[in-house]
Amino acid sequence: MFFTSFTDKNLAQNSYLVGCQRTGEAIIIDPPREFGHILEAAADEGLRVTAATDTHIHADYVSGARQLAVEHGVKLYLSDEGDANWKYEYTDGIDAELVKEGSTFSIGNVDFEVWHTSGHTPESISFLLTDRGGGATGPMGMFTGDFVFVGDVGRPDLLEEAAGMEGTADSGARDMFKSVQRFKQLPDHLIVWPGHGAGSACGKSLGAVPISTVGYEKNFNWAMQIEDEETFVKALLKDQPEAPVYFAQMKKVNKIGPAILDGEEPKVISDLVSLQQAIGENSLILDTRAGDVAAQGLVKGSINIPFNKSFTNWAGWLVKYDEALLVIADEKTRSDVKQALQSVGLDQIEAFVDPAALEGMELTTYETLSVDEFVGERKDSDAFVIDVRNDAEWQAGHLAEATHLFLGKLRTLDVPDDRKLLVHCQSGARSAIAASVLKARGFYTVKHMAGGYNAYVTAGMPVVQ
Repeated sequence: MFFTSFTDKNLAQNSYLVGCQRTGEAIIIDPPREFGHILEAAADEGLRVTAATDTHIHADYVSGARQLAVEHGVKLYLSDEGDANWKYEYTDGIDAELVKEGSTFSIGNVDFEVWHTSGHTPESISFLLTDRGGGATGPMGMFTGDFVFVGDVGRPDLLEEAAGMEGTADSGARDMFKSVQRFKQLPDHLIVWPGHGAGSACGKSLGAVPISTVGYEKNFNWAMQIEDEETFVKALLKDQPEAPVYFAQMKKVNKIGPAILDGEEPKVISDLVSLQQAIGENSLILDTRAGDVAAQGLVKGSINIPFNKSFTNWAGWLVKYDEALLVIADEKTRSDVKQALQSVGLDQIEAFVDPAALEGMELTTYETLSVDEFVGERKDSDAFVIDVRNDAEWQAGHLAEATHLFLGKLRTLDVPDDRKLLVHCQSGARSAIAASVLKARGFYTVKHMAGGYNAYVTAGMPVVQ
């Protein structure tokens, strides 16, 4: 058996390639939308990807399963668990087999047994792997998807928080309790291959180690220690991070079937006249330059989300799916930016904009303040202090005079239009994004604090805890 894993660090998402070296067949488990590197890895080992599967209808990224089926004739194994709301709707015309509890299938001499592990979502399944070709008569490990992570279990509240499906958080937590109790009956030696690691919003305390074992999780995963259902439900639902607004769209996209990408590259705008002509009523200029660069000259109405590890997450939060995107990006980053946006279904890139095209354009700026300057400015009667951190950070301590307005929702939250806006986050990175959002909304005086709350506390300033 051949086995290797791939991680999208922007989404902390794991995919797995499993192959039978005797027959040359291979399967991708939880394939990302961009899977070329996985096909290449398979080919390098003399394998051909003949199958793919998703552990559930993903909410945090666009699955590559449909693209694999349409473009490469790959057979899909898809969950048939859950009620009518959780059935895949794109199986017509492709080679797809619906599986549920107790189903089995093989890729060459590698066997997979399906477990229904609901809780994170109603249709979630996991796969027990047995390497029959290697002489095994029992399973080696389990692909748990968003069921069991290293040190955590999948959150059950996404459907309610992101998609507005009332009551599903509590019922999902109770399903998760039952799934966990069953998981604890597995042999300790089984390997756990999770769908995500630290940095994913699909849980609240995911570990950074890429794999685990059933025995380790039974001993050290907090969720495995609770034997009472009511206590488990309360603990699981407590302190979950904010559910990104784009998760609802991802659920819909992966259910009905993602659009098939044609590989066409967006045009590149390299002069001011062409840029001005391209800006339409429903355009959003997305500036991916570094924050300190963009702060010196923002296109009016643009949002600056620097292209780094956090880019995909904040693009998902802040960009609307009906906006035509004009993306300011250097030539060397354009391909990666495009892939990152498409990984969360933001396919509507009208054009890339070369930074040189901004020359001669009327630009706007926001100011960066030191802690001392921030403290001085906030004493003004017209100052309005905004804390854009998440709920957990706010609850751990905040400025007494601050108003909590989470960055991910800042494009729509009410903000006074007659005040000087002073913005901060934990370290200064998110408040720079927030400053660009507020400038795009038309607020005139916007300033953010370098170093954020960390620098503020380090300077000995008083906070509310």
